[in-house]
Amino acid sequence: MWISHSKRRLTVNGICHALAVEIGAVGINTNNIPSIRTVLGCCLGLATVDKRSSTIRLIHFTLKEYLSRHTDLFDKPHSRIAETCLTYLNFQAIKDLPSSPSRDFKGPPLLEYASLYWGAHMRMELSDRSRSLARDFFDQYDSHISATLLPRWTDQWPFDSGKKFSALHCISYLGIAEVAIDLIKTKRCDINERDSAGLTPLIWAAMYGHEEVVELLLEQKHTQPGILDTRYGRTALSWAAGSGHEEVVRLLLSRSFVNLECIGRRWKKGLRVMRVLFRRKYVHPDGLTMVVEHCSHGPPRVGMRQ
Repeated sequence: MWISHSKRRLTVNGICHALAVEIGAVGINTNNIPSIRTVLGCCLGLATVDKRSSTIRLIHFTLKEYLSRHTDLFDKPHSRIAETCLTYLNFQAIKDLPSSPSRDFKGPPLLEYASLYWGAHMRMELSDRSRSLARDFFDQYDSHISATLLPRWTDQWPFDSGKKFSALHCISYLGIAEVAIDLIKTKRCDINERDSAGLTPLIWAAMYGHEEVVELLLEQKHTQPGILDTRYGRTALSWAAGSGHEEVVRLLLSRSFVNLECIGRRWKKGLRVMRVLFRRKYVHPDGLTMVVEHCSHGPPRVGMRQ
């Protein structure tokens, strides 16, 4: 299950520790950690160790294709992996790690994979147990090492090291609406807070096309969709349009309004086009310019640019 459903290859030590985790436990029982020889023996020759990278993989890519097609071979694999990762991140030994490690920090074997990919697995298969474990994880997220490690692995890090990557930033980046709901209901979140890269939760969700999270954030009373990030000076609308997330663009345009007295004649022409395209009376023009390309074949193409 781990070898065929992981988001990237696990190291030898990483998979051995993953197999030793008991869901919901407060720590790892070192007696449960199998040797790699035992793991390979249980796989009956279907898995092998790549000696160059010290990772474990299936013996042939056709086997991975077979396992991918036969989804009934494993019982809810992604939710089980998410639960394992969150259990690991909730271990007291992990919570006791320094929240601001050095760049050359070498953590426990499963820490990097668990921090980076628990959300990807949870987004594919949500379970009540993983949702509960995520709530426990976010209860102490501000001082957790993952609050530093996760944004380091995004392409927006670093910008302002004096600001935190909050729990709401994290879940907006990962795009899990159910957990975002729990966060907003149970914690006092600053909806418009900027993180270490100068981005708001709404910008993160818009950038990666997480429609449900964008809609949830827009429903909050104090959300300001027109905030510019501090690095590029772009709004959530601009990020969504630039990344090609059409439905997120529609959501943002449907919730934003413009003072018609403060716009120029050029924008008014674009406004008429937008009314036709999106069937909305008002739109938010900040950060975008309408582009209409007249094609020799077919209707005009309409796009947006910064």
